[in-house]
Amino acid sequence: MVQFGQALGQSVSSVGTGAVIFLHGDLGMGKTTLCRGVLGHFGHSGAVKSPTYTLVEPYELAERSVYHFDLYRLGDPEELEFFGIRDYFDDVSVCLIEWPEKGEGVLASADLELSLVVEGEGRQISWKANTPRGQQLSAALEGAVNN
Repeated sequence: MVQFGQALGQSVSSVGTGAVIFLHGDLGMGKTTLCRGVLGHFGHSGAVKSPTYTLVEPYELAERSVYHFDLYRLGDPEELEFFGIRDYFDDVSVCLIEWPEKGEGVLASADLELSLVVEGEGRQISWKANTPRGQQLSAALEGAVNN
């Protein structure tokens, strides 16, 4: 998961813009571990914890800002409006969002959606591009994981 996250971070860097990335998967699938890899690519070397209770963990890094959201405990999507969710989405920031279905109707559209599922003793990761930026990310990610 960390390696895939690093490849995802590399893909975002190669496209040269920010991104909104939804992370789908049950508990324990490795979503936060994947985020650790993305953050590592951008130069973060400290701990990466799941922001289950705070909803968002901001990382102001040299290359760009990365925001790690975990909406698992969100009671109502409208709660996102109260803490200024829209301020996080811009053209240069990376927003990694676990449990995005909990914020449906309020969240920005995803450029890329990743799905993590159990496969044997490991995990299978698939993704879908939803925007032109997402298509660029998908192509870059395809190249990064196949090298």
